[in-house]
Amino acid sequence: MSTGKGLRGWLRSLVGRRSEPLDANRADLVVVVSSFDDAEACSTALERAAEATPAWRAEDEAVMRHHLALPAGTVDRAAELAGQDGYVVAGTDDGNVPPAAVVGGASVILQRVQILDALHCAQEKSRMASLAQRLGGTALGWDALQPQDSAG
Repeated sequence: MSTGKGLRGWLRSLVGRRSEPLDANRADLVVVVSSFDDAEACSTALERAAEATPAWRAEDEAVMRHHLALPAGTVDRAAELAGQDGYVVAGTDDGNVPPAAVVGGASVILQRVQILDALHCAQEKSRMASLAQRLGGTALGWDALQPQDSAG
C-alpha cells in the first residue's frame, strides 16, 4: 500500500516553487501583450504575444491593465466597483487612448496582478466593458505587463 509520499512530495515541490506575488510597481515591467481591437479574441492576442519580443510567459503572473474612457464624475465609482475584484486605479492612460474618446471625461487605467490566460482575460475584458458601459463610458482595450527579464 502506498504511503502517499509521492503525492506529498509533489505538493511540497509546488509550494516550494511559489514565490512572492508580482509587485505591480516594479521598474522592470514591460508591456508583453495588448489588444485595443474589440473584435480581437484574447486567445489571438495571447498567441501573438507568446511569439513576440518581449514574450508573454503564460506561467508567470502579469499586471493586467484595462484602459477605460469614463465620464469625469464616475471615476471614483469605477474604482469602487472594480476594487471589489482586486483592481486599483493605476493612473490615467499613457497614450493608448485617442483624445476624442475622453472629451469631457477621464482616461483611466484599472489594474491587478493575475495569471493571465485566454479564459480569464476574456472574462475580465467583458467585465470591464460592462462596468464602463454602466457608467456611461467605454472600455478601450487592455494590456499586460511582466518583468523584462525572465527571472521574474
